[in-house]
Amino acid sequence: MTIHAFEPQTDSTVADSAAYDSAWAQTTTPTAQPDALERVFTADGKIYVVVAVLVIVWVGIMTYIYRTDQKIDALERRLDDSLSEGDA
Repeated sequence: MTIHAFEPQTDSTVADSAAYDSAWAQTTTPTAQPDALERVFTADGKIYVVVAVLVIVWVGIMTYIYRTDQKIDALERRLDDSLSEGDA
């Protein structure tokens, strides 16, 4: 096995004493422009209205499912009670 000595590169464009992140300090982060729909919803906080409406709809659906389940349970109990009275 051959071990080679580490030789630092001297052709670097940034000084050796510069911090790593300072090499990228002058560059800008590329960002995509928002599309039309995104601009509409983020303008004036409309996205919060959309989220609120979605939450209300989901809560309504879950409440409806829960109440329907409770009613079905009550009907099943009544049916079981009436069947057990008929057997006795």
